[in-house]
Formats: sequence, structure tokens, C-alpha cells
Amino acid sequence: MPQLPLVHRGITSRKLKTMVYVLEGLNSLATTYFYYYLYFYTQSRFNFQALQNLWLASFLGFVYAGGSFFGGRLAQRFGYFTSIRLGVLVMAVAFVSCGQAPSLWLAVAFTLTGSLGMCCTWPAMEALVSEGEPPARLQGLVGIYNFVWAVSAAFAFFTGGAMLEHWGMSSMFLFPAAILLVELLLVLRLERAVSSPSAAQPAPPLPLLHAEKEGYKSPVAPRTFLKMAWVANPMAYLAINTIISTVPTLARGLKLNPTHAGIVCSIWLFTRAAAFVALRLWTGWHYRFRFLAWAYAAMILSFAGMMLAPQVWLLILSQAAFGLTVGLIYYSSLFYSMDVGETKGEHGGMHEAVIGLGNGTGPAIAALALACFPKHLGSGAIADCLVLTAGLVVLLWIRFKAQPSSR
Repeated sequence: MPQLPLVHRGITSRKLKTMVYVLEGLNSLATTYFYYYLYFYTQSRFNFQALQNLWLASFLGFVYAGGSFFGGRLAQRFGYFTSIRLGVLVMAVAFVSCGQAPSLWLAVAFTLTGSLGMCCTWPAMEALVSEGEPPARLQGLVGIYNFVWAVSAAFAFFTGGAMLEHWGMSSMFLFPAAILLVELLLVLRLERAVSSPSAAQPAPPLPLLHAEKEGYKSPVAPRTFLKMAWVANPMAYLAINTIISTVPTLARGLKLNPTHAGIVCSIWLFTRAAAFVALRLWTGWHYRFRFLAWAYAAMILSFAGMMLAPQVWLLILSQAAFGLTVGLIYYSSLFYSMDVGETKGEHGGMHEAVIGLGNGTGPAIAALALACFPKHLGSGAIADCLVLTAGLVVLLWIRFKAQPSSR
């Protein structure tokens, strides 16, 4: 097998992996502070209601889908660190510029630019975690990766509402930009460490061996599980992005201020992080369809509970279940992408692209339903539940249409 370019090697030591985890934690903090509270900003500054925020969320989702597909290819071709440096710099400039934008259209343009920058970071970071690793370590490394970004996102959303109330709306632009500058310095340091002669590593073993071995647990081939995960994960993000863009409206209906909204509505983020820890320690879900199917079905019910909750206690209970279910679905998508695929950057880009498709589709469907039935505030949630149910049918069709894997 030919040697990988140096930009794709030399990242297998524990110290260097730890630096990658710090990178993704900072990236998660910065992007969550900005994009999860963007809809509070548009509600406050431009008087956006649920419908307008849903359309904005949909637009950002589709931009992220296309950008991630090419971001993964850029990382694979020009190097992971080049891609991350570019993305971090673009995001930092875009976030600060968005805060200074005098008009709605300029603010949207800078927000979209920041989203394109983000597309250059996540596929490369996912590849850095898994590139050059022996198959036996992949499960644990992906698990740590998932936990780090998830708990960072949970912390950011938990504290972001209080940040806005105490320091004003400008903090959601300046604070993430400052985090990104720290991240950029760390990227440069990590790149120098990896480029040193002592960091060079031999080419990684064929990753398909692990998938083939794990695949014996199921009559379905490993690549079929990858297809199913790439169906389930965008559906999960269909629900996630719809929830994020409607949190200001949900908070207003339940009489929650931004601080309380951040605390209450971050519960699912913490339970998702807990799910990542459990799934890292327990590998019995690998290539087992029933776990993916039950998680998907429970996700539909918990999503409906969150969107239609008349009281805070039901919102909290639904969030706890929702976080656990989307945790398994996301972990499945990323793990199968890294386990089955050899081109980590491109597969990371595909993983993020299907997330973007879900991010765009969910809010668009909810917005169309609200536009058609403006007097029925739950119409968007019901429409998304119907689409999620259709996704479950597709999942079942892929599973039972698949030919038995060869032995």
C-alpha cells in the first residue's frame, strides 16, 4: 500500500491525538455559541418569528451539505491541517463581521460564509482522529471524539443564554471568534509537531478488515449498515436543526428567558454526550440493526414530545430520550464511515454532508407546514414527524432488501 502524504500521517501518538481532541472541543464551543444562539439574535435584532428562523436554518443546512462534500475532498487532497486553518480563519472573520453587519442581508451573507468555513473543519478533524489507526483502536477513538465535541456543545448551549443576558448580543460574535483564534494557534503548533521527522508513522493497515470481522455478527454486509446510517443520521439532524431554530419560540411559549432556555433546552445535549460514553464502552451495538431501528423509532416520539410539549417537565423528559437516541444514530454514522471507508477525509465530508441535508430539510418542511397552516403552531412538528416516519420505512427497506453478506 502506498505511503500517505505527511499531512495525513504522524498523528497516532497519544499526545498528538489529545491535541486534536482539544482542537475539536474549541471548534465545538465556538460554532455552538454562534449557530445555536443565532436564532435568538435574529429574533431580537430583526424580529424573526418561528417561520423566518426555520427558513434561515434550512438555507444554512443546505449550504453546509454542499460545502461539507467539497470540504472533505479539499481536506483529502490538500491536507487536513490546511483545511482546518482555512476554515477556522474564515469563521473567525465571518463571525466578527456578522456582529458589525448593518443590514439583515449582510448578516445572512456573513453567517453563510462562516458556515462554509465550518465545512472545512469537521471532515478534517474526523479524519485526523481515525487516520493511521489500527482497527482495534478506532471504536475508542471515535467514542472520545464524539464525547468531546458533544460535551463542549452542551456546555456552550447551557451557558450561552446567560452569556447573552450578562454581556449582550455582541458576545455571541466576539467570544466565538476569540476561541477560534486560540484554535488557530493550536492548529499551527500541531502541524509543526506532526511535520517533525520523529512524528512520521508507517502507512495504516487496511481498515476494511475490522468491518469485515464485525460484519460476521449480522447477515447484512457492513456497507449496508453504512447506507442505513447515512439515511438515519440526516433524519436525526432534520429533527435537531428544527428544534434548535424553534427554541426561541418554545422558550417564549413556556415563559423562559434566554438563561433559563439555555439551561432547560441543553438537557438533550448532555444526554447525547452520555450516550457517546456508553456506546464507546459497549461495542455490542456494532452492525446490529435492531439497535439502530429502535433508536430511530424512539427519536420520532421524543422529537414530537419536545416540539409539542405544553409544560416544562414534558420538554425535559422528551429531551432525555431524544439525546440518547440521536447519540446512537450519530455514532453509527461516524463509526461506519470511518470503519468501512479508506479515504477518511472524503468519508468524513460525506458524513457531514448528509448531516447538512437533514439540517436543511427539517426546517424547510416545518416552515412549509407553518406557511400553509399558520393557525396551527404544531403543524411543522407534525409534518416533520411524517417525514421521519417515511425515513424509518426507507431504513427498513434497505435492511430487508439487502443480500446476505458473503462468508
